[in-house]
Amino acid sequence: MILLIVVCLVGFFHSVWLIGIFLTIVYMVALFEAVALFKMQKPKLIYVLALIFWIAALFYPRPVELLFLALIIAASFSAYSDRVDSKNALPFLYPAAPMLFLFSLYVEFGILSYVWLLAIVIACDAGAFFTGRSLGKTPFCPTSPNKTIEGVAGGITAGTIVGTLAGLPVIAGFWGVLAISFFTSVASIFGDLFESFLKRRAGVKDSGAILPGHGGVLDRIDSYLFAAIVMLMGLHATV
Repeated sequence: MILLIVVCLVGFFHSVWLIGIFLTIVYMVALFEAVALFKMQKPKLIYVLALIFWIAALFYPRPVELLFLALIIAASFSAYSDRVDSKNALPFLYPAAPMLFLFSLYVEFGILSYVWLLAIVIACDAGAFFTGRSLGKTPFCPTSPNKTIEGVAGGITAGTIVGTLAGLPVIAGFWGVLAISFFTSVASIFGDLFESFLKRRAGVKDSGAILPGHGGVLDRIDSYLFAAIVMLMGLHATV
């Protein structure tokens, strides 16, 4: 409900700066939660660098390119100092990289792309939940024992159907919209699965406690992070 209200407000004002401010807040909270899940030591420098990285992305015309710049800076520092800590790159890969795709999705394709993304993820979640509850018997994978193959199939089906209806006003071409909706639904499932995997390895139930009764920010946006990447790539391939 909150996400829908925010999207409607952004659509009404149609402001890149408004969505930029909102995503900055989401990004920093998600980054804090991710650093805790990765169990990183001395994260203050990571926070500073990640914030600089994100602010630069708001102004740079191709923000996704900055991800590779951050990675070669990290690699160069490791080579110079003769200290390799692969964890230093993790916050730039998750959640920074997917957040860049999420921001780029709005910049390139507007608020309707967000409505499309929301429709897919919400339908996928609801379809997986109700199908899994009513028909689920076969475990999907060891990292998330509550998920079933039947639930995943129901979620992808619901996300594809609702997504196709929601995506037709965004781009022309039924089959392109159908394909993007399908693959975005699949990505949504695995976005949720990946965050569950991180929490299981960290030994925690939720990524945070900022949303009472719902856990942390990553718990709410995990599906969108993977889904935004696939949707943007699909739009680039189709449009």
